[in-house]
Amino acid sequence: MTKLMEKAIEKLRALPEQEQDTVAGFVLNQLEEDRRWDHTSTKHADKLKALADEALDDFRAGRTTALDPEGL
Repeated sequence: MTKLMEKAIEKLRALPEQEQDTVAGFVLNQLEEDRRWDHTSTKHADKLKALADEALDDFRAGRTTALDPEGL
């Protein structure tokens, strides 16, 4: 275990049990989300690359417009 992880766990131990469970639930959920994203991105890498290539082709051909965040 890294020193940073040890420091984080030491701080977590000082929290009330309910807060520890909240943080633990968040961490476990995030780890699961990361695992699912890795699986999905690997499984669909060819499709994602094709979409990215298509978007670049559209951009280079002038078929795109700048995004205006204020207009969303």
